[in-house]
Order: sequence, then structure tokens, then C-alpha cells
Amino acid sequence: MEKETYSSVLDNVYKAAGRLKNVVVRTPLAINNNLSDLYHAKVSFKREDLQRVRSYKIRGAYNKMAVMSPEDLAKGVVCASAGNHAQGVAFACSTMKVKGTVFMPLPTPGQKLEQVKMFGGNYIDIVLYGDTFDEAKDAAVKFCDDRAGIFIHPFDDQNIIDGQATAALEILEQSDEPVDYVFVPIGGGGLAAGICTVFRELSPKTKIIGVEPAAAASMKKALEKGKPVLLEKISRFVDGAAVQKVGDLNFEICKDILHDMAVVDEGMVCETILSLYNKDAVVVEPAGALSVAVLEKYKDQIKGKNVVCIISGSNNDITRMEEIKEKALLYAGLKHYFLVRFAQRPGALKSFVMNVLGPNDDITTFEYTKKNSKEKGIAVVGIALKHSDDFTPLLNNMKKYEFFVNYLNNDPSLMNLLI
Repeated sequence: MEKETYSSVLDNVYKAAGRLKNVVVRTPLAINNNLSDLYHAKVSFKREDLQRVRSYKIRGAYNKMAVMSPEDLAKGVVCASAGNHAQGVAFACSTMKVKGTVFMPLPTPGQKLEQVKMFGGNYIDIVLYGDTFDEAKDAAVKFCDDRAGIFIHPFDDQNIIDGQATAALEILEQSDEPVDYVFVPIGGGGLAAGICTVFRELSPKTKIIGVEPAAAASMKKALEKGKPVLLEKISRFVDGAAVQKVGDLNFEICKDILHDMAVVDEGMVCETILSLYNKDAVVVEPAGALSVAVLEKYKDQIKGKNVVCIISGSNNDITRMEEIKEKALLYAGLKHYFLVRFAQRPGALKSFVMNVLGPNDDITTFEYTKKNSKEKGIAVVGIALKHSDDFTPLLNNMKKYEFFVNYLNNDPSLMNLLI
């Protein structure tokens, strides 16, 4: 994209900001003292989790619908979303009194479904379809073709990008010194494309770092291949960034401007969610934690720098917290699952507790059924450790006293049955 084109796009971003002035919240750019001290940097959060629909998605959705003709709006709008874009569209539909149909994947967290219903009211119909965002999107496009509706793409649309880019304008207006790094979560790439567009023009020395979940790294793969490619399989855990293929337009904008592209394991995302809640009382969804979870990888580069992490959303279902806690413990090496062989005689469990467990180890899972026809039985045992270094002594004792059968943490199919 040529410089002149970027300048004209920047003009459109300013126009989008004007449209959104009385619609979106000018979210805070707040210094996080804990992370600033930890990384010896000035680390600030752009709190898009405090937006009216608890994510930045309202910016793009409303801007897109605001530039549509009354004739197109009268046809009804259609969107596909894992949750946050749907809420933005629902809010816009209710505000503009436009009928909308929202396609969402079947595994969408219940909290996001309820939020869409709340923001959209009688103006929104929800259709649950497919296991992934991409499957829901294909169904939504077909629905548009059949009903002559207007599809509101969640990221691969210039008006959507212009809306998301208004967050970048705010960051630059709110920062009292030049921004050295911006860490931005990437799903389809709409927010990243908007951030890149603005910073390229207004703060070209700022390094923009894109962050994706390791199990859904569609932008990273696109950059490696030189074009967007469809990932055959992704994890849906970081649902706000679980996209199989980034947008074509988003890729074209980001490919020459992103300074780096990083991925984060789900366990680290979960650790970050818990840390932000416990230390800062900040509630984020998995995608909203990406920009913070990645900081450890850049601790040397960001030392002494002015750093902005975009907290993209807080639409997290409380029922997911046990899974999040479990994944965090597993990632930290503090939770381990085993198949354990017990002699079917009195005192076997006592021997396990006395001879195998360390002083700070705790049994958290124990599934065992006595088989009268067998001399020994197999149990599934989950053990929580206080320190990850306690794992080796635990494993050695288990083998020494002939309790060990198998270690389950490295078997994804079995672990899916346990957490």
C-alpha cells in the first residue's frame, strides 16, 4: 500500500472517530505498576475491556453500519462472530433500530450469548452454527446470499479497520511520551491493521508486536507463507482470537508494518488471567490477556521503554475459571496426573501417602474402583505441588515403590477427559 493511500485511510480514521465520539467510551490508558516494576519499563494498559460492550469491537461494527445507506440497512445486517463482534453489531442494531442476524459457533461461551441478547434485544436473532468462527462465517455468508442481507465482516473490511483504528488515535493522544512498543492481540487482524495504519503515519518508530495463541496462529502462518492460509486445525480456547484464516486486507496492511509476530501458549494465557485478577482486579477474557502474557518473551527489549498493551476484552464466562486455573497450574508444572497401581489390600493408600508424596504435595483427584478378581487395581491420581521442582522426587518415589504406571500430562486425549 502506497504512502498516499495510507494518508487517505488515516483521514477516514479521523472521520470514524467523529462518528464514534458519542457512541464509544474513550477508554483509559492506565499505567500498571506491578508490571512496570517487574519489567523495569513503563507498562500501560489500553483498557478496551471497559468499552460499552466490554471489547473494542463496537468501534468497527458501529462505524461500518454508520456509513451504510438506509437502503442497505433496511435489508437487514448479518454477522458471524465468536462473541465480541456480535455484541458490537447487536449494540449498533439496537441503537440504529436495524434488524440483524448473528451467527455464532456452537461452543461460544454462554456469557457472550447472553450479552448479545442483552445488547441487541428484539433487533437481533442468534443462530448457532458450526464448531469454529470460520464455519459460522460461511453459514452467515450463505444466509446473506439467500436473503439478500448485508454481511458485516468482523475484520476483513476497511470500514471495520477504520473503526478499530480509533483506539490507536486515543493511545497517541493519551500518552505523555513517545510509545516504544504496542502489543496487540490478533485473531482475524482487524485491530492490528487499524493500529498499524495509525502508528505508521503518526508514530512510525513505534514497534508493533502482534500476539496470537500458539494453537491458532493464523497471522504468523500467513507471514511465513507470504499470504493468508487456512489452518486445518485450531484450538478454540482463546475464543476471541481463534480464527483459522486472517483477513486478506488485514494481512496486506500488517505484513510490512508489524515489527514482530509472537505466539503464547494457552497455559501462559491462563496464568496471566489469574495474575491480572489477583494482583490488579482486572478481569479479562483469554484473548484480552494475550498482550500481557507475551511480555515475558520481550523482557530484555522493553526494559526502560514506554510500552502499551491493548486489553482487548473482558467477556469471560465465570464457569470457565476452573478450567483456566487448571490450565495455569499444568503450565506452571504444579499439577500432574498419573495412572497409579495400588495393591488391593488395606494400607496401600497409606503407603502411597507416606512413602511417595512430599511434605507439600496434595492429592486433588483420586478415581479408583476396587476389582475383586484382581490383585492390583489402577487409579487416576491428580497431585498438586507447591513447587515445580518437587515433581522429580515425586516421580522417583512413585517408581521406587512400584506405584507408577503412566504419566498423563503429555497425553492430550486423556487430559481432555480430566479437565
